[in-house]
Amino acid sequence: MSGSKIKRDIESSLNVLLEGFPIVTLTGPRQSGKTTLARTVFSHKPYVSLEDPDVRRMALDDPRGFLAAFADGAVLDEVQRAPELLSYLQTRVDADGRMGLFLLTGSQQFGLLSGVTQSLAGRTAFVELLPFSIHELESCGLRPASLDEMLFAGGYPPLYDRGLAPRSWLSAYVTAYVERDVRQVLKVQDMEAFQRFVQLCAGRSGQILNLSSLATDCGITHNTARAWISVLEASYILFLLRPQHTNFNKRLIKSPKLYFYDTGLLCWLLGIREAGQLAAHPLRGAIFETLVVSELVKTRFNQGERAGLHFWRDSNGNEVDVIAETGPRLLPIEIKSGQTLNRDFFTGLQRWQALAGDLAVSPSLVYGATAAADLAVAGPLPPVHKGIAVYGWNEVHRILCA
Repeated sequence: MSGSKIKRDIESSLNVLLEGFPIVTLTGPRQSGKTTLARTVFSHKPYVSLEDPDVRRMALDDPRGFLAAFADGAVLDEVQRAPELLSYLQTRVDADGRMGLFLLTGSQQFGLLSGVTQSLAGRTAFVELLPFSIHELESCGLRPASLDEMLFAGGYPPLYDRGLAPRSWLSAYVTAYVERDVRQVLKVQDMEAFQRFVQLCAGRSGQILNLSSLATDCGITHNTARAWISVLEASYILFLLRPQHTNFNKRLIKSPKLYFYDTGLLCWLLGIREAGQLAAHPLRGAIFETLVVSELVKTRFNQGERAGLHFWRDSNGNEVDVIAETGPRLLPIEIKSGQTLNRDFFTGLQRWQALAGDLAVSPSLVYGATAAADLAVAGPLPPVHKGIAVYGWNEVHRILCA
């Protein structure tokens, strides 16, 4: 089965939103499968790409005539390329009144969201599509066999669709998309400094963000580092996990943690050129943590929700890797890359539960074995050890789907 045939977990959420909004806007990183998903969901409607210069010229020269050609709606791909079209789209859907008319896609969050938010407020829902999740790959038998192979490959669809080696495809991806987007948005003059900055960020995935340290190590100003982080966020290369603010009478860390969305891209930026290098790599634990946190983000996005994820750390170094908001309560998640359960794995969760009391719900541990192999328990519910649900690395989506 090719990557383009993989059913996306987000599809059901997308269909629900199309029943309640005249327009749904699908965003996400380049090459995450937005066009394929849009054409699958709207297979009965016309598809046009505004990357095509001729199509874009028609849309800009005669926007009313352009939209009139799609009486029952359409997929408008890469709509950020023609932002002037959005105001006419608003008039069109207001006059029509039907739901689920147009599905818009766009890769560049900066240009797309500002235009859509201004022109289509209240008329569109937003959906964020990230690269394949472990669950999506496993559902169709394409998941890499081992954890290290999963970390090394990541989830970008072309690697599964075309059978390309991660090394060759990710190199081209950074050049063609990451650097191109940055040039468009920031007009960066010194691309060598920016490349160095991205690699320095990769070395800090899973760590507290220290902009001053990043700026100093890269030889740029603090404000430049902040701007570059913003562009990498907007391009869905990395994201910041904010601290959970409930303090339980403890002094808390206030800075966010930095994570990459895709471990394949992260490994490439770290100079890892084959899966075998991961076993003894000094950053393997941070790469594994990045995988798990990004999988949790994908699960929430695929449910059509905001991530609602934080971390908790006090000034004494007590920490829980992820705190997931579940209504009024908080679900703590600890992440350990080791493949053998260790009593120390549970200490942080137990300490946090004692502080949180009734606020805590369903404490969970994810570790580096497959499907909680140590506990050898089969069944629909995860095994529980010391009052904590235990998940293997390939079952992360189950934590937030329970």
